[in-house]
Amino acid sequence: MKERLVVIPTYNEIENIEAIIRKVFSLPEPFDVLIVDDGSPDGTAQRVRDLQEEFSGAGALSRLHLLERRGKLGLGTAYIDGFKWALSRGYQYLFEMDADFSHNPDDLIRLYHACADEGPNRADVAIGSRYIRGVNVVNWPMGRVLMSYFAGVYVRFITGMSIMDPTAGFICYRHNVLEVILHNPIKFVGYAFQIEMKFTCWKYGFHLVEVPIIFTDRTKGVSKMSTKIFKEAVFGVLQMKISSFFRHYIPRKQAAETMAEPVDAV
Repeated sequence: MKERLVVIPTYNEIENIEAIIRKVFSLPEPFDVLIVDDGSPDGTAQRVRDLQEEFSGAGALSRLHLLERRGKLGLGTAYIDGFKWALSRGYQYLFEMDADFSHNPDDLIRLYHACADEGPNRADVAIGSRYIRGVNVVNWPMGRVLMSYFAGVYVRFITGMSIMDPTAGFICYRHNVLEVILHNPIKFVGYAFQIEMKFTCWKYGFHLVEVPIIFTDRTKGVSKMSTKIFKEAVFGVLQMKISSFFRHYIPRKQAAETMAEPVDAV
């Protein structure tokens, strides 16, 4: 059974991509990887193809996949394309993770067990949280820490969710969650995408659990954060909350059957 897939969106991550793939494949529990590359001019996709060729001798070709898109289409759509690709191939647990080591790949195992282990606290969605136990962020300037933290305060106030880190991008979803929430369009593509995904899961009644992590700012490559992305989150939260008053959040068991077909990856 295809069980665990890590979806990693990339744009100009040539400095990090090989190291992050090798690190995920070195974990004591197996994870497949799907790189969703938005036409990186620095050769990120070609490096992934080289690694596919290298790993084929060890039987790992089927664990490393590449989905190439034309141009920079946004973080949110990259994840959605990756999730649809994975669901159509039967993966049971799907992960979001950055390519730049700001998320520690070792924590994939903890997120997985939060969703997979039987028990009353079993999660439908496990969130790698920077703020569930204080502020666990390394190498960020204080201004960005405060912006991120108070963005969470703002989101909780507007939405009513109790999630301490609603903008987190290190997440494990059970497949049935995505089959339901992707049945309807996710509108945002930038910073607000992460908030909208959690809000939609919460509104459908799925069980969200925060798993404490330490977030470390990238040491290689360039951050994709911008003022435009932050503004989308601020105003998008209000729009999302208002829209929710006119939407019925009733889980549909047949959601996956009506999902659009994703583009093929290699």
